[in-house]
Amino acid sequence: MNFLLVQLQTTKMKVLVINKHGQPLMPTSPRKARLLLSSGKAKIVGRDPFTIQLIYGSSGYKQEVTLGIDAGYQHIGFSAITEKEELIGGELELLDGVSERITERFKYRRQRRNRLRHRAPRFDNRTREEGWLTPSVQHKLDTHIKIVERIKSILPVTKIIIETANFDIQKIKNPKIEGKQYQEGEQLGYYNLTCYIRHRDGYKCQNPNCKGKSEVLQIHHIGYWKIPPDRSDRPGNLITLCEKCHTPANHEKGKLLFGWEPKVKSFKPETFMSTIYGKLLNILNAEQAYGYETKFNREQLQLPKTHHNDAFVIAGGSTQIRSTPLILEQIRRNKRSMEQFYDAKYIDTKTKEKTSGSILSSGRRTRNKNLNSENLRVYRGHKVSKGQRRIKKQRYPYNPNDYIEFENNKYRVIGMQNLGTGVKIANYPGVNNKVVSVSKVKPIKRRSGICTST
Repeated sequence: MNFLLVQLQTTKMKVLVINKHGQPLMPTSPRKARLLLSSGKAKIVGRDPFTIQLIYGSSGYKQEVTLGIDAGYQHIGFSAITEKEELIGGELELLDGVSERITERFKYRRQRRNRLRHRAPRFDNRTREEGWLTPSVQHKLDTHIKIVERIKSILPVTKIIIETANFDIQKIKNPKIEGKQYQEGEQLGYYNLTCYIRHRDGYKCQNPNCKGKSEVLQIHHIGYWKIPPDRSDRPGNLITLCEKCHTPANHEKGKLLFGWEPKVKSFKPETFMSTIYGKLLNILNAEQAYGYETKFNREQLQLPKTHHNDAFVIAGGSTQIRSTPLILEQIRRNKRSMEQFYDAKYIDTKTKEKTSGSILSSGRRTRNKNLNSENLRVYRGHKVSKGQRRIKKQRYPYNPNDYIEFENNKYRVIGMQNLGTGVKIANYPGVNNKVVSVSKVKPIKRRSGICTST
């Protein structure tokens, strides 16, 4: 308890409170939380963020709390505010590589089933419910819902606003300014289109010869030089350039921009958001916001571009006292694959490097068919290690990304070795991925699911 009280003394964030029935109350100060814990009137129920539960009854006074969510493909920003202050804010980094792990699982499952000679066909029995999403997309949708529900369980949230898109495609097709959101004039409608173009181009100058000396980005009309000239504001006719490349001299005949017809690219995150935004709004009963509105309001407040600041603006924040951002990340809970295959390694006689046998293959993909590509098997040299199939028979005490103590220092776990008797740790001085005995380490923090990044 002494360690926890010291931790409360050093924190600048509000301490979140729930009553004895588990219902969220308004946060309190670290000082009052220390007094409640010391007198036995409260207990600790969470650390990310720090949350206490009252042992005694409370009147349960609550204020209006608005939660802003900056939804995204790789990051989620969140901010809960009242009229006077920000109660909690930060960002969550989503788990990556879900699709690749699903493909790996499919490979192992197909291999096991092919060993069964007389397995009955079952592919006709598969059905998908209406509204089915791919597992990787469903996982990200579930994470958005999970972080909102977690905040609602520790704060009395009365309103949720979610930014589900960077631009309003309807306003691009019909740029007439209407409604309450566009009362600020032509400038706000212009932000909708330019925000989409900059985001599509990765906030970088698209001139391949740009030296990157300027960070000021401008929007360029690609087809201005055509006959008749194309000066439309459709996205396919716009591209991002820096101010050093977007000069009057470069527009002249024979210069860089005259006759330039670059191909514009599409991107995955916006496809993801267009797939799930309807479900997200319906499930959480939230209001919708657009990224171009967020960008306009954030620049009015002169705030830097972060997911936390975006969420603060989405919630309607302006002059509220800000809180210390809570940086979270999503970590894989457990590797459920019981079987692991390690390919044989050969010396590639062409490059003289160690290469797996699957790469130096014959090029044939299916039986009884011609070779589909070059036969690389001829370049297999000396076999360095043979292939092996390992079966995991027990659950290990430590998982990747856990923190342990070794030689009075804190280290991050990379994985387990030698049937769970060795722990591989990162950043050991002078050794890359050092392996130490399990008996010589002590656990500090198990990190799985949604947890702090440090």
